Amino acid sequence: MANIIELTDFMAPELDVYARLTENQLLNRHEPHKGIFIAESPKVIERALNAGCEPLSLLLEKKHVDGQARDVIARCKDIPVFTAEFDVLTQLTGFQLTRGVLCAMRRPPLPSVEDVCAGAKRIAILENVMNPTNVGAIFRSAAALHMDAVLLTPACSNPLYRRAIRVSMGTVFQIPWTYIGKDASEWPGQGIAALRSMGFRTAAMALSDDSVSIDDPQLMAEDKLAVILGSEGDGLALHTIADCDYTVKIPMSHDVDSLNVAAASAVAFWQLGRR
Repeated sequence: MANIIELTDFMAPELDVYARLTENQLLNRHEPHKGIFIAESPKVIERALNAGCEPLSLLLEKKHVDGQARDVIARCKDIPVFTAEFDVLTQLTGFQLTRGVLCAMRRPPLPSVEDVCAGAKRIAILENVMNPTNVGAIFRSAAALHMDAVLLTPACSNPLYRRAIRVSMGTVFQIPWTYIGKDASEWPGQGIAALRSMGFRTAAMALSDDSVSIDDPQLMAEDKLAVILGSEGDGLALHTIADCDYTVKIPMSHDVDSLNVAAASAVAFWQLGRR
């Protein structure tokens, strides 16, 4: 039977994890096994549960107990289900965007790069992409457009930040991912060497005079390909581009010099994921 607990006070300590802890506090870098993330909306929570994530508590509008959250509550068994009326919950910043249901979940341990890439033919690598909105959008494109895995350099925004999960529509739970390297010193040198040892050729997405087009036949024919995308402002570092097997560009028109990294990822994944 569901453990329903009705709240009437916005300052109730049960709401701290949803309303008052920062992303860094939830992440808990010093004790990662105690880290928590927040999933929003029944669809996203279902995808997290399907991926094996452990639920800790639910927070939802009272009307959803027997409505859109019913199946999620049933799957979560005896965890606390905190409910409140809408006027209490709207005091949580951004609650109107959550579709009425939140779930605090334990952060799963990160797999190794080798485990994430096992059996993969097309992977995406994000270098220093720091905006959680962009990270979430890239994950959604990667899952939809035939990428098998995503690797992130340590400076990237965490895919389990609340906004990244929301923008990804829960696809961060559907596509394997992990960080490549423990700190910045291991990328690109050790990271690209590790990719090559697993049989991947590397394609740096960059506007450069010596780039090949994204539909280059030799590029398309590669058996295992890692598509590398750079930060929002500066793009890929020059030493990353120099270390890659290909430099690849998306042809532009109307004197547009570049695309947002999330938009560029969708174009690149669509073309290079076809096999």
